[in-house]
Amino acid sequence: MYKTCSSEPVRLNRMQKPVNLSEALASFSQIYSPRIVARVNDYDVRIAHTRGEHVWHVHDDTDEFFLALDGQFDIALRDAGGNQHTVTLRVGDVFVVPKGTEHKPSSPGGAILMFEPTGTATTGDHHDGAIPDHVHSTTGQELT
Repeated sequence: MYKTCSSEPVRLNRMQKPVNLSEALASFSQIYSPRIVARVNDYDVRIAHTRGEHVWHVHDDTDEFFLALDGQFDIALRDAGGNQHTVTLRVGDVFVVPKGTEHKPSSPGGAILMFEPTGTATTGDHHDGAIPDHVHSTTGQELT
């Protein structure tokens, strides 16, 4: 804790302390269930464990930033004509899915960091089909 000029103490909350990403990932085990580790302006920095298939979805008004922290993370992309291709991320790789682009993450196992506007749903503004049980449709959870 430190003091202001008025001698009133200012307490540090969790978001004002450094967050070790390895420790944060070790604190939970659910897959596709992102935890918010920091906030930057109106954006969340989220981390998540990944394994298996996500769901085809789209974010109409925002790009989605991914950084592979561990393992491998695949992002299938589908254009308006239905053509598909997959981008594979390995540790240290980053990729941005442009807004309005249908995409479906999948992974043989790993962990990612995402950067997106606060309140962005993990299953997008709309998605194809039912959401699998292992995918949490959420706007992120606080790291505890």
